[in-house]
Amino acid sequence: MLTKSSSELEELAEGADSSTDKQPIYIINNIEPSEKSELKDGLRSITLYGDVNEAMAAEVVQALLYFDHTRMKTVETKEGELLEIPRPMKVYVSTHGGVVSDMFSILDVMDDVKHRCDIETIGLGKVMSAGVLLLAAGTKGKRKIGRNCRVMLHSVIGSQYGSFANLENEMQETKAMQDLFFQYLCTHTKLTKPKIKKLLIPNVDIYLSAEEAIEYGIADEIL
Repeated sequence: MLTKSSSELEELAEGADSSTDKQPIYIINNIEPSEKSELKDGLRSITLYGDVNEAMAAEVVQALLYFDHTRMKTVETKEGELLEIPRPMKVYVSTHGGVVSDMFSILDVMDDVKHRCDIETIGLGKVMSAGVLLLAAGTKGKRKIGRNCRVMLHSVIGSQYGSFANLENEMQETKAMQDLFFQYLCTHTKLTKPKIKKLLIPNVDIYLSAEEAIEYGIADEIL
């Protein structure tokens, strides 16, 4: 289900057991305003808050596909001609990061949808690790960032165990994922591989201000 009504959310809240882990609820808006409203394109937005994992990726991909399917809007020109135009969508990003492979599942769908309608990305609060690429993957010129948002980059983190042969295999895969991550960073930003390597040489988390994120091409303007 893409949306939950207020009554459904109240039922979920009343039925929640405080002793168990609460599952996040992703609110996906597809509000069509009145003709007098300033929001002529409707509020077609996805809120991507929290850890990037399989559950979040499933929700976000489903929302992207739904908004892609419902993107066309019929408008009437001054001459009385009816035209169909694509409506944009917004993705709000605030995350500490998460699983790189789940991030790529969202990224691949975003890159596909952008061929048919614009995706405006907005970074708020914290945009870190895998979240950086999701912010940068929005439509060029439509990537915004909150003035007080902090952006963080670091190398891909792996966790392996087992036999020596298995460790070697897993390390090769971790390196491949890191190379792919850096490659896409270069594609969607102004960063180059030499610049990325220079930033990450100290092997510590690199924090950027909103202004620095714009300088590096991760975002286009301050919200």
